[in-house]
Amino acid sequence: QVQLVESGGGLVQAGGSLRLSCAASGRTISTYGMGWFRQVPGKDREFVAAISWNGLDADYADSVKGRSTISRDNARNTVYLQMNSLKPEDTAVYYCAALSAHKWFQTTKYLPDEYDYWGRGTQVTVSS
Repeated sequence: QVQLVESGGGLVQAGGSLRLSCAASGRTISTYGMGWFRQVPGKDREFVAAISWNGLDADYADSVKGRSTISRDNARNTVYLQMNSLKPEDTAVYYCAALSAHKWFQTTKYLPDEYDYWGRGTQVTVSS
C-alpha cells in the first residue's frame, strides 16, 4: 500500500505560482510512475501531468504545458508540481496518484482509472 498526501495548495492571484507536493509513505514510489490530476465540481477528474518512475520522462496536458513542471525526488519519496502563470481556470482540487511502472508506456496512462493509489487532494484557487 502507498499512502499519498498532497500539500501546497492555496489561494493565489492570476499570474502567480504554486508548488504542490505529494509525500508518499508505506512503500517506495521509485517503482511507480506518478501523476497529477485535477477536478472541479461537476466535472470528471482530468489529467494534468505525469512523470516516469526514474524521472526521465514526463507528459503534460496541453492546458498546463509550458506553465507547469512535474518532478520527483525518490530519495524523499516525494513528487512535485510547480505551476506558474496560474489562471482562474486552473482552480480545482489537485490530486496525486501512483501508476504501476509497467503501465507507463501505455496510452491509457492519462486515465484516472489506470492509477493504483490516490491522495485526498489539495485545493488550488486562482483569483482573477
